[in-house]
Amino acid sequence: MRQILLSFCSLVVLCGIPLSLGAEGFGPFPVRNFQALDQLVLGMPGDRATVLRQGDFDLRLEAANTASIARNSEAQAEVTMKFETVRVGLFLRYGLTDRLEIGMEIPALHRYGGFMEGPIKGVENATTGLSPPRKALGNTSYAFNISNGERTLFKGSEGATGLGDLSFFGKYQLLKETSVLPAMSLRVAVKAPTGDTAEVFGSGHPDAGVGLALEKTLTDHWIVYVNVNGVFPTGRIAGLGLQPVVSGLAAIEYLWTENFSITAQFDYYSPPFHGTGTRVLDKGVTESVLGVSYRILPGLLWQLYGVENLDFITGSAADFTISTLLTYRFRS
Repeated sequence: MRQILLSFCSLVVLCGIPLSLGAEGFGPFPVRNFQALDQLVLGMPGDRATVLRQGDFDLRLEAANTASIARNSEAQAEVTMKFETVRVGLFLRYGLTDRLEIGMEIPALHRYGGFMEGPIKGVENATTGLSPPRKALGNTSYAFNISNGERTLFKGSEGATGLGDLSFFGKYQLLKETSVLPAMSLRVAVKAPTGDTAEVFGSGHPDAGVGLALEKTLTDHWIVYVNVNGVFPTGRIAGLGLQPVVSGLAAIEYLWTENFSITAQFDYYSPPFHGTGTRVLDKGVTESVLGVSYRILPGLLWQLYGVENLDFITGSAADFTISTLLTYRFRS
């Protein structure tokens, strides 16, 4: 899928869009850990350091489709996963002051057999070869079962639809960007246990998170973004103990015009689970992200990005995610 995204971005660039200087960036993509089980804890999606102006209001709608596949038979756990998940998130943000903004996200999820099997197989066959889990589950259209001995830890039904866990966010800008210093903001987040635990759409417990967001304009065309977060889950999930999660991203955005940009991004997430005996739960996630941002109207932004598992840590990440989102800003 990486090659598909590169070809897409190259095609857009070659369309002859004129160059323009001095444009403002759109920020990193609001990527989170789309791995179906890690997603049960609070996610702090990618964000820029700057905040909304006082009285401004953002309404963002995102639809992401994630392909998940894993087939592990280990001493402590048996894992069979092959499905896709549509995650639709409604994100609301409001500028309380010129340095402080608040927000909330309402997610809904749908799990099904999916449509990306063919394209993924085509890319794998043309590059690295068909992955072992995809070979093992070649004749399986849908599977979601993780067990430990005779005990089922996670089992999700095909066609399940439900509300996920609501999240509430706050961001305070500590530093404005100067010619030397980057802009820097403090982020906080809290998750409410509103998701359906029976269908693996929620953890059943609240979580809290804190983080820093930085951004620095290097030239008129290049902007760099960095996020570092710590998330503190509470309770247990399927009887499994949880540990604090560290996540971070580094992104670079190229401003082709004041209305169009290309962004490449690297994300890392440590696992919330430990000692389960399977890589799907015990290992962290490393992923690359590539996508475009286009301002359709002065207040309307459209973005498209793809998330590819890098396999630096084998067997833990979702296979591939494609996401599109629209953001409309109401000016005060």
